[in-house]
Amino acid sequence: MPIIGAVVLFIQFCFAYHALKTGRPYWWVFVIMAFPVAGCIIYYFVEVFPGSREQRSANKAARALARALQPDADLKKRAEELEICGSLDNKLALAAECMNHQMYLEAMRLYESCLAGAYASDGAILFGLASASIEASDWGKAGAAIARLKSDAPKFRPLEARLLEARVLEGQGQTDAALAAYRELAPVFVGLEARYRYGSFLLRLGKHEAAMEMFNDVVKHAKRFASSIEEEERWASAARQAIAGG
Repeated sequence: MPIIGAVVLFIQFCFAYHALKTGRPYWWVFVIMAFPVAGCIIYYFVEVFPGSREQRSANKAARALARALQPDADLKKRAEELEICGSLDNKLALAAECMNHQMYLEAMRLYESCLAGAYASDGAILFGLASASIEASDWGKAGAAIARLKSDAPKFRPLEARLLEARVLEGQGQTDAALAAYRELAPVFVGLEARYRYGSFLLRLGKHEAAMEMFNDVVKHAKRFASSIEEEERWASAARQAIAGG
């Protein structure tokens, strides 16, 4: 029992120290020390858990469960909203949802319908059209969208635009140009996607050793930055699977 009491007291001091160090109200120290177990639990869920990695993981699990139970709910909602009001925002929201459901041709048509008037050169719409076209393997339309993006909105997500361009070169079979584009982009790209796609391309070309080196680089960077962003976790997980299968 004395050992348990000492452990509880140590935990209380840790929570109290955290409250003081992070600038929480001083009365939290009283709550933590006056109620040995309950105070710590209350402090954690009120002050620490919101915004933490654990909360993001819980939210991610909840979203996954919701999608499993009603996979088309968001898609139907966006379609209904567009039917009621054909605004640009509703078109873009439905296009994004179509991308999530791998309905790339529908997404392309929606993005193209938005490229009119004041939004004819909008960077976000051109980027969306290029992304949808790549996923649909329409390399000509993707290349044209990227060219317009670089010309009309050169400051819009330039590194990601360069990654789309590398993917188009890869899809068109321009191996040397695609390799050069990936090689130049991988070290400067913010995030893991460029490294992972470079590794996947190398693997498809039969350059197994270089591909594994790139996949290991993805895993190393994922550990270093400990990203909790769902999209980044996707590339890290895919790289681990590639290493395991290699």
